[in-house]
Amino acid sequence: MATLIPVLSIAGSDCSGGAGIQADLKTISALGCFAMSVVTSVVAENTARVISVMDVSDELIRDQMEAVFTDIPPKAVKIGMLNTPTIMRAVATGLDTYQPEHVVIDPVMVAKNGAPLMQPSSMQELITTIIPRASVLTPNIPEAEQITGIQIQSVADQEAAGRAIIALGCEAVLVKGGHSTGEAIDVLVDNSTGKITVHQFAHARIQTKNTHGTGCTLSSAIATGLAQGMNTVDAVARAKRYVTMAIEHALELGEGNGPTHHFYDVYEHGLRAI
Repeated sequence: MATLIPVLSIAGSDCSGGAGIQADLKTISALGCFAMSVVTSVVAENTARVISVMDVSDELIRDQMEAVFTDIPPKAVKIGMLNTPTIMRAVATGLDTYQPEHVVIDPVMVAKNGAPLMQPSSMQELITTIIPRASVLTPNIPEAEQITGIQIQSVADQEAAGRAIIALGCEAVLVKGGHSTGEAIDVLVDNSTGKITVHQFAHARIQTKNTHGTGCTLSSAIATGLAQGMNTVDAVARAKRYVTMAIEHALELGEGNGPTHHFYDVYEHGLRAI
């Protein structure tokens, strides 16, 4: 009987399908794992705007985690939108209870259109409660600046911020360079083996506005790679190739930042190693 490795996304729901839980489920599936979800917030959004947000109760978050972990334990967990300190504590309790092997955290603070997706009062809880539980944290430059207080204007600054976040207790940090100018360079500061190494992932900037959900896609792709047995560097490298493919073939849908094409390679070639 065939089996797929289970991977869990804990995140907000994007009803327009390009980001959040929906992007995570597509990514995990496209890369060959069994995708599951715990919804933390229901977000009424599309490619152009966020209309409203309704947070799920901490009790229901804990119940969703119990339902998944006690029946189909995931090999890896990706965590996205955690809007409030209460939600963060509920998720942290579940992680401590069930002890998943890999936890990839995308510290979602704002939507692509600029709407806030994490309450300002949640920052300290993120730092003290969530970050120390990360196998890999994937902040963009503004998020890394908020977490560390370091102004990031260069690749060296990205590395410095990554090292500062490592000191907060997580195993590895990928400081994404999408908000910089020129060539897009992501900097991975990796302490997963107990010795810090630094790796750069560079790619020519793709000229498109259709990048809705790229952070969600990248982080869930990293979680999928870890679940499949890759080390951190290889999981990030494969995730970068995947998200680049999805951006290169992004979809002209909606009035704002359109979604990426999660299944382009699968549609063209079938499921294979990317």
